[in-house]
Amino acid sequence: MPTASHQRYFNRELSWLQFNHRVMEEARNKRVPLLERLRFLSISASNLDEFYMVRVAGLRTQMLAGMNAPSFDGLTPERQLDKIAKRVDDLITAQEKCWVSIRSELATRKISVLTVSDLDDQALSELQTRFDAQILPLLSPLSVDPAHPFPFLSNLSLGLVASLAHKTEADEQAFALVPIPSHLPRFLQLSAGTKKREYLQIEDVIAYFLPSLFPDFDMRNHGLFRITRDSDIAIDEEAEDLVRHFEFLLKERRRGRVIRLELNEGIETELRDFLVENFECWDEDIQEAKFLGMVDLKGLIDNGRNDLLFPPFQARFPERIRDYDGDHFAAIAAKDILVHHPYEEFDVVIQFLRQAARDPDVVVIKQTLYRTSDDSPIVRALIDAAESGKSVTALVELQARFDEASNLRFARDLERAGVQVVYGLLGFKTHAKVSLVIRREGERLQTYTHLGTGNYHALNAKIYTDLALFTADPVIGADVGKLFNFVTSSSRPRDLAKLSLAPHGLRDRLFEQIDAEIDNAKAGRPSGIWAKLNALVDKGVIDKLYEASQAGVPIELVVRGICCLRPGVKGLSETIRVKSIVGRFLEHSRVVAFGNGHALPSQNAKLFMSSADWMPRNLDRRIETLVPIESATVHDQVLDQIMVANLMDNENSWDLQPNGKYARRKASEDEEPFSAHKYFMDNPSLSGRGHALKTSRPKDLPDPPRVPVKSVDPSAGD
Repeated sequence: MPTASHQRYFNRELSWLQFNHRVMEEARNKRVPLLERLRFLSISASNLDEFYMVRVAGLRTQMLAGMNAPSFDGLTPERQLDKIAKRVDDLITAQEKCWVSIRSELATRKISVLTVSDLDDQALSELQTRFDAQILPLLSPLSVDPAHPFPFLSNLSLGLVASLAHKTEADEQAFALVPIPSHLPRFLQLSAGTKKREYLQIEDVIAYFLPSLFPDFDMRNHGLFRITRDSDIAIDEEAEDLVRHFEFLLKERRRGRVIRLELNEGIETELRDFLVENFECWDEDIQEAKFLGMVDLKGLIDNGRNDLLFPPFQARFPERIRDYDGDHFAAIAAKDILVHHPYEEFDVVIQFLRQAARDPDVVVIKQTLYRTSDDSPIVRALIDAAESGKSVTALVELQARFDEASNLRFARDLERAGVQVVYGLLGFKTHAKVSLVIRREGERLQTYTHLGTGNYHALNAKIYTDLALFTADPVIGADVGKLFNFVTSSSRPRDLAKLSLAPHGLRDRLFEQIDAEIDNAKAGRPSGIWAKLNALVDKGVIDKLYEASQAGVPIELVVRGICCLRPGVKGLSETIRVKSIVGRFLEHSRVVAFGNGHALPSQNAKLFMSSADWMPRNLDRRIETLVPIESATVHDQVLDQIMVANLMDNENSWDLQPNGKYARRKASEDEEPFSAHKYFMDNPSLSGRGHALKTSRPKDLPDPPRVPVKSVDPSAGD
């Protein structure tokens, strides 16, 4: 049995880079419409930016602090950074090749990205007029000399750098910067309103007119640069005023050190040295590329060419709620409802809270807010409820990365309306997605609960696949009440009947269920574990799954992103298969099923949905939920429909090999091509069908096939 750490686990950071490579590969997938391929390329670049802002910055900080402790896979921070640099170089090369290919294909579809040298005299004259009127007033050319110190440039700034020689004093030389304002479009459209769409990159336009910005100087050389700053936030757990502390930290984050400097390919040495010295990034990642800031490629997408996008998709509204004339409470009281986003509308969640806000019998609303949209209808409903006299509590998580500022703003708006706003527990992010409505019905108080795997974000719900359970189960309602009391009073929840919470109990519940499957396998009874996650990093969970595999438990894992577990290794994980789905929608729901003495899928299986990935931060440092699925219809929907479809998918799937590489899954000769995303767009969910279910059932799915993974000697490396 492999015992060395590098033989048992994949590195977290390198596994993430593998995931981002799969995202980029969708940009090369000919089955994907052309502009959607461009979107995938942009997303892969955006992902890489965040990776540097947080993960690489964290490793750099460890190095600066002299922290050399290895990760659980055996790599020191320095060794991880070395490996990351090599993988990132490969990724950037692949991204650039992909952009060249897509740019060529766009041209054949009459969408062209030109250079200024492609323009004739008339077009140049028109460009001069446009530059003078629309671009020049927004620019701030900056000389850098003893009288003008090097300016501060914010995170992800794109700009031009130039070396200059004074026209009348030849010995006087200078450097200058022209930051490109972020509100300027990266691609300037030349031919609006015509069938042919032509664009210029904004940096090319500014570079062409650069001499006119410095009339007293001759232009020697110029180049393009882009910076990425450390954007992680370290929380001071002794902070007395958390809100003011976060306001301070957000200002500090703008000034985080530069941890990546991107330069145009072939930039002159004097310009490179000038930037490196002034950004003080001698030891940081310095990358040369043909195109900087590929995240901006998304600016070419919304150009009216719908024929180059995915066909439009209309999400469904649960028909069972319509059976009750739109009365959410009556529909939920009759039977649990599971909403499957984005295939079913997020509006059902909004209407649930709006009805609660209007209903005179509703006395209490409690809500967690981790991420939500800028003009949030959820926040609006909570404000309306408070203004109508209801008791409303909002648990606003200030530590939601890159949403801290908007959450601070929401908190103030809610407080002004009379909402009781709390910020959770220091050291523990509240990542659970929960709404609790308490309604007076006769002589009793009835709870209505919404528990989700995703955020209360209307726009994300059109892209992310998530599950939202509505239940009137009073036991679940009581458990959720204890969750809110835990966060508002710091009193550890006791005697939870159905719900499991992190950091107290969720990990233990998982281990208990895995141990039960181990016992079943050892006793010769059927066993099995199916799980769908975004990330599998936690060493304890991985080791427990290895133990289950060695006992003979068949384990099927759908892990979209990071996976540190090695599947299919002889003597370690021979019964474990891992796949990743990357396609039109971002897989985000978390589900886990245990055979419970039966082969999966089975109506006897123990089934759960969760807000938590299997990562140390989720299990030990966040408030998370693990929710049992007990309604027979919802059980069928999640296990026999959602999980089976994910395991069957052979159009958007990648299989993780024991050596750490991913192989794109293809339908075999005796298989039909099958896309889980297309299946759910075409087939309504079970629990929301209401009376219509009697006459129109979704297409039945066969048992998912097992994908063979050849066991290998783990010493083969990653």
